[in-house]
Amino acid sequence: LICSIIFLFLHLYSCGGDEERVDSRTIYVGHRPCPDTEAFIPSKFCDNRIVSSKYTVWNFLPKNLFEQFRRIANFYFLIIFLVQVIVDTPTSPVTSGLPLFFVITVTAIKQGYEDWLRHKADKEVNKYPVTVLEDGRSVKKESEKIKVGDVVEVVEDETFPCDLILLQSSREDGTCFVTTASLDGESNHKTHYTVPDIEKDLQTLTSHKHSLNPNPFRCLMMKQSLGPENLLLKGATLKNTKKIYGVSVYTGMETKMALNYQGKSQKRSAVEKSINAFLLVYLSILISKAVVCTTLKYVWQSKEGQDEPWYNQKTQKEKDTNMYLKMFTDFLSFMVLFNFIIPVSMYVTVEMQKFLGSFFITWDKDFFDPEIQEGALVNTSDLNEELGQVEYVFTDKTGTLTQNNMEFIECCIDGFHMYHFVCLFISIYQEKEELFLRALCLCHTVQVKEAGSEVLVDQVDGIDGLLSQPEEERGFIASSPDEIALVKGAMKYGFTFLGLESKSMKIKNRQNDIEEYKLLHVLNFDPVRRRMSVIVQTKSGETLLFCKGADSSIFPRVRPEEVDRIRMHVERNATEGYRTLCVAYKQLSAEEYAMADTGLREARLALQDREEKLMAMYNQVEMGMSLIGATAVEDRLQEEAAETMEALQGAGMKVWVLTGDKMETAKSTCYACRLFQRGTELLELTVRTLEDEKYSCVVYLMTSNLVSFLSYRSWSTANQDYGFIIDGATLSLLMNPPHDADASQYKSLFLQICQNCTAVLCCRMAPLQKAQIVKMVKNSQGSPITLSIGDGANDVSMILEAHVGIGIKGKEGRQAVRNSDYAIPKLKHLKKLLLAHGHLYYVRIAHLVQYFFYKNLCFILPQFLYQFFCGYSQQPLYDAAYLTMYNICFTSMPILAYSLLEQHISIEILLHNAALYREIANNAMLRWRPFLYWTVLGIFQGLMFFFGVRFLFSNPALQDNGQVFGNWSYGTIVFTVLVFTVTLKLALDTRHWTWINHFVIWGSLAFYVFFSFFWGGIIWPFLKQQRLYFVFANVLSSVSAWLVIIILILLSLLPEILLVVLRKPRGHHSQQVYCSLPFPPLSLNSSFLPYPSYFLIFSLIYLLFCSSFILHHVLTRSYGVNLLPASSLGGDAALP
Repeated sequence: LICSIIFLFLHLYSCGGDEERVDSRTIYVGHRPCPDTEAFIPSKFCDNRIVSSKYTVWNFLPKNLFEQFRRIANFYFLIIFLVQVIVDTPTSPVTSGLPLFFVITVTAIKQGYEDWLRHKADKEVNKYPVTVLEDGRSVKKESEKIKVGDVVEVVEDETFPCDLILLQSSREDGTCFVTTASLDGESNHKTHYTVPDIEKDLQTLTSHKHSLNPNPFRCLMMKQSLGPENLLLKGATLKNTKKIYGVSVYTGMETKMALNYQGKSQKRSAVEKSINAFLLVYLSILISKAVVCTTLKYVWQSKEGQDEPWYNQKTQKEKDTNMYLKMFTDFLSFMVLFNFIIPVSMYVTVEMQKFLGSFFITWDKDFFDPEIQEGALVNTSDLNEELGQVEYVFTDKTGTLTQNNMEFIECCIDGFHMYHFVCLFISIYQEKEELFLRALCLCHTVQVKEAGSEVLVDQVDGIDGLLSQPEEERGFIASSPDEIALVKGAMKYGFTFLGLESKSMKIKNRQNDIEEYKLLHVLNFDPVRRRMSVIVQTKSGETLLFCKGADSSIFPRVRPEEVDRIRMHVERNATEGYRTLCVAYKQLSAEEYAMADTGLREARLALQDREEKLMAMYNQVEMGMSLIGATAVEDRLQEEAAETMEALQGAGMKVWVLTGDKMETAKSTCYACRLFQRGTELLELTVRTLEDEKYSCVVYLMTSNLVSFLSYRSWSTANQDYGFIIDGATLSLLMNPPHDADASQYKSLFLQICQNCTAVLCCRMAPLQKAQIVKMVKNSQGSPITLSIGDGANDVSMILEAHVGIGIKGKEGRQAVRNSDYAIPKLKHLKKLLLAHGHLYYVRIAHLVQYFFYKNLCFILPQFLYQFFCGYSQQPLYDAAYLTMYNICFTSMPILAYSLLEQHISIEILLHNAALYREIANNAMLRWRPFLYWTVLGIFQGLMFFFGVRFLFSNPALQDNGQVFGNWSYGTIVFTVLVFTVTLKLALDTRHWTWINHFVIWGSLAFYVFFSFFWGGIIWPFLKQQRLYFVFANVLSSVSAWLVIIILILLSLLPEILLVVLRKPRGHHSQQVYCSLPFPPLSLNSSFLPYPSYFLIFSLIYLLFCSSFILHHVLTRSYGVNLLPASSLGGDAALP
């Protein structure tokens, strides 16, 4: 064993051209020295470490910063910060640098934490203990230390640490069983075989592996062909075999699992696209403001005496400066002054909202499934709001709408039924009946689970089941749930499969006699052929071929007169929702078998076009069979599947079922799920055969006729629903029409039909076709939001293609879950995920985005207006501390809490009234009309802040001592009104109050007041100029300032208050309203009503105003005490 040598040639093809690079490797099993007769240059192969992490300790900082500054907003603020550092600007670089540093730091921490989790997962894999044979001894090692050529020992239920070639197995027949659930989601047991005669003649193995098609792994050894059944892939699990030995051929990042890994493409939500559009608008506003102020500055300075007043003479350097350079510098200064209109902190708030909000899905107890002891899983938090915008739902049938738990119902033999354990045959049909049951016992790949386990169960696709009868207490291992159901069905009628031992299949007949059959060949099932066959030999020397498969695959290969007796039963069973399979057989003569045996062996030995040659031999052998009968197997619906589909349709979503099953079975399932109602008019575009040369023309004609028919009948008929059915063959012609056909025209007609139907059924679909359907709809006019949901590996392509991918958790198969954005245990959970969580997430984040733009517009508009009253001197209205803290501290936490906790409508009402989902469809809250409303509201309140305070300052004496307020007092009052107004605006919008909302809203206002007193009450040694020294306290000493602050807050919020209070209640759920939607004309049926929070807030404001007025009057009038002495004006630039 140790002295065998394996030669492996890797053929790697360039994806961009036809050039081929050959990488040959020579592996000495067990690292034995090279024989003297051979020239050998040792090759260096990679170790077995798996690296899925993105950063290391050394490159985290530069790499993360590079990636973050690729975002336009971050790069923009970096430029603004550099301009502030280089150019003499009116504001400190801290005002831009600190918010940018905060955003970069928080994002880096989040990404660093996620990468630390990847490092942790990699460490678990790389440090996993394995057993390696060294010098005939078993040595324990860490997985990452495995080298190419090591002989690895793997025991039952362990995963393979690298790609291995199977050398030895504990089973007598040299086989082992493997599950690949972690690779492709399939939990069925696959059989693998040892290298023939490896212990006798260990010779050179030459193999070829193509990276473009990683499945074929072909080796030639002593003229023995080795296929995928000899290769054990990393990540697969050993089952039903005590121990195996294999030689490592590919390790680490060269294993098939690592090579086949493709990172998921970045999905962007509609909210992100809206943010970018709004950002461009506000960037245009920013540039316009800077251009206007720069222009007006030089117009104003062109007047005599304005450019160089007597109190501000220019230096010689300023006089020598180029005028255009000075204009450009002033433009940059205005850009810096107004740059806060761009909400950089919004990005980090959105990131935090998505990341923290995803935990609410994970924590939802309604998503917990006691059967698998798991809840929902969020793989991508960036798409939370997309769950509230879904327009098309693409769902798999088997395992998603149905349970994938097969139960044998009945069978039809030669036109007669067998069901309910009763045989309706007379003696003349006894022979054919037994032939049919033998076919069910022999034509499969079922294995009997070895004894020794405490509980023997049937294992297939994660479904375990006990056999109740004592004589049937045996576990089965199968590649398909149908196969176990058929073997159990044969047991009901007296034929029991006992197992396969050394190519000998044993069954027990009705007389309890043991029959043995030699298994000669297995013609494996293929999704293209849709059938499988076995060739067996009886003890008497007869050679029989048994075949089972779909009716469309079996009927063309049997005699027509036999089809007529079976077809009616097959179609009836399919209509009732059963999965049907037809069974046929063929007796081979010695000459026929010799030809078939030779052809099959040569095809399996072929190193070129192996699949094509095998397919040709399969088709040749399987012709001219005799039809025996058909079976009916039931796949039950998932729990609450019908209610879920009905709710999705009620929410305005169009449901498409994409399945590989036949049309009749899938149609019945659609009726059971209420996708098709009894009054639904079905339009079919399917075929039975592709042999007609003019078929494509017929398909296109049918498509045109259907469009004409529907145009004539008008889809908008109020009481008529339409359903559409198409199969994979027709879809292939539509997707790949003849060269002389107009492909875009027919695709457009097809989409026109489908988009106007309530439900669409696509049957006989290949996985690639599922993805093509999703992509076609996703890229259609209007770019509708699509969602794909499935449970198996064949659903991964459409899950990755859709805007939102949902995986159904099984008991073992998790490929769909790993590639999905969200994973749920059952289909019924999709209802709450979309109608409740999706709805709320969208409303929350839409309000967050609009609110951020609104509050920043309110913030910067007074700064812009102030330039008209200060000679366009770039004098800031607010102190640098306020500029820095506004978005970081004063107004950030309330909107974050709102975006996480708000429930403008209760979850119970959202679930019971699915039509509410339609109210936010098509990105309703982030369209231009609501955006215009928020913008107008921000402009109105900004004007109110500035000119309201200016009206106050029209009175020169605002204090009892006759002194006047200066420019910093003016800005402080404006800023105070601003902070209180935007915070109370959010409080008015809040419908679901929790202690967290109260804490952050009132706490933020209290923190602002405390900070203003603290910042202005201490002399800070690190500040060259302390502009706000006792300014805030001085302002609050004036009752006039108090009065103006309160009145301006009330007047600013008055329009929205009147809008809410005066609107009459409409609709059934008038108390549960969209008051968070700021712009009423959104076609919402829900109504607006005043809430107690309104009266509570204004009552507090009123009481505060009254108490402050009374306190001021008592102290100043009765006792002659002023709240602050006249000498404490601090840094305010007041004029006498």
